[in-house]
Amino acid sequence: MKKDYFCAKFSFMQEMILILDFGSQVTQLIGRRLRELNVYCEIHPFNKIPAIGSNVKGVILSGSPFSVRDEKAPIADLSNIKGKLPLLGICYGAQFISQHFGGEVNGSIAREYGRAMLTVVDEQSPLFKGVSKTSQVWMSHGDTIAKLPERARVIASTDDVENAAYKIDGEETYAVQFHPEVFHTKEGPQMLANFALGICGCKGDWTPDSFIDNTVESLKKQLGDDKVILGLSGGVDSTVAAVLLNKAIGKNLTCIFVDNGLLRKNEFEEVLDSYKEMGLNVIGVHSGKLFLEKLKGVTDPEAKRKAIGSTFIDVFDSEAQKIEGARWLAQGTIYPDVIESVSVNGPSCKIKSHHNVGGLPEKMNLKIVEPLRSLFKDEVRRVGRASGIKRELIGRHPFPGPSLGIRILGEVTEEKLAILREADDIFIKGLRNWPCELPSASYPNEMADNLYDSIWQAGTILLPVKSVGVMGDERSYEYTIALRAVISTDGMTADWVHLPYEFMAKVSNDIINKVKGVNRVCYDISSKPPATIEWE
Repeated sequence: MKKDYFCAKFSFMQEMILILDFGSQVTQLIGRRLRELNVYCEIHPFNKIPAIGSNVKGVILSGSPFSVRDEKAPIADLSNIKGKLPLLGICYGAQFISQHFGGEVNGSIAREYGRAMLTVVDEQSPLFKGVSKTSQVWMSHGDTIAKLPERARVIASTDDVENAAYKIDGEETYAVQFHPEVFHTKEGPQMLANFALGICGCKGDWTPDSFIDNTVESLKKQLGDDKVILGLSGGVDSTVAAVLLNKAIGKNLTCIFVDNGLLRKNEFEEVLDSYKEMGLNVIGVHSGKLFLEKLKGVTDPEAKRKAIGSTFIDVFDSEAQKIEGARWLAQGTIYPDVIESVSVNGPSCKIKSHHNVGGLPEKMNLKIVEPLRSLFKDEVRRVGRASGIKRELIGRHPFPGPSLGIRILGEVTEEKLAILREADDIFIKGLRNWPCELPSASYPNEMADNLYDSIWQAGTILLPVKSVGVMGDERSYEYTIALRAVISTDGMTADWVHLPYEFMAKVSNDIINKVKGVNRVCYDISSKPPATIEWE
């Protein structure tokens, strides 16, 4: 069955920069850097280039895991772009332009990877306006440009890469063999700003307030008097989606919040109260016993996710059927989900297997509305803040759909849930109550009030092992708790947080003394990749 989707867009003719994705793992970062400049952009696969309207102010070609010399190297049709619009090739993009327009790309003697010092050759180049004569950049390629394309000239070099950046005379085509979008390129944001705001002439007027106004107006026109159902999770995405829909259609929106029995301590009641305070029409459903029945004896992580997901669908569908005349299912889908689903490499079925609403459109025969479909995670928070949503809800850490079910390794039982809830409650409350002088994870330009606000995500994991301990004059044989705290921007990569020793000592002591069944606490100091944020 063909699904009917509606995305409430910012504006049908909003000026934008088009990013063509050749499969790079950091393509999303290009989009994020442009959005930070209040420049709207869209990422599309190299082989699915949309119509180039007058609102497209420029195009960026991403990097790629491929070599341009490979037989199956991705090839984009630039006939309507190059020489007609400002164009910036990054890494593979730079090599692609060279290879297909009169230049030559050869394999490097040694892989050019990591930090390098860039020297600007053409200090008058608009791409390097306000950039230091010498600055650090990040290289990541196995090929190098041996010969520039026709009419091209070098505008920047490194010690090992002469053609590190070039410009084609007679057109606004620029190319760089490094990655300006990554953190390690120190003045990369300035270079991208020069391209977007300077060379492309973007106004940089894409703001949360303007997004809200335009989205609400679009929703009103599209939905009219139709009834909409939204599955709330307590997370930022579904909350912001609910607020925008409520502004547009009010009482015609019905939200369903399912207690799957795997939520944090008191989470169901606290979140439900918050939603009602916001004026949302919310139905709370207690279904914990049903979920635990479906999880009995299940130990495989993927099987657990599927059991939780399918049970959610059944519960949600049962409640939704009670709402007469509903025609739409609202989802808190955000832009990284969209990019993944249409990426060069295709969607990841494993990663998305627990998606709360997977399978519902077909089962319920509803059309889909996705108000946040064009936003990155940090933009969702900005929109939520501008919409007046309480800081406690906007600043909530991401929490997986399967909840504590994938933070209990092995079979999920009532006993294990009780242990994990108490330990998790101590950890999270401890983070909230510990002052710090660190930037906020949600708003990097602001300072955090406490450790919780400085961290992107934190959680507690119950390990399927017991160890010997001594408690008083007795030996114990009890569970081990692992604590995890990471800093990230979108969950694609993450580093573990260096929590204060004094804090870790207190939390460990509190958990061991107050949670019956635990005698050992560990801290996870692995980064992503390779270790995922969740343990299952």
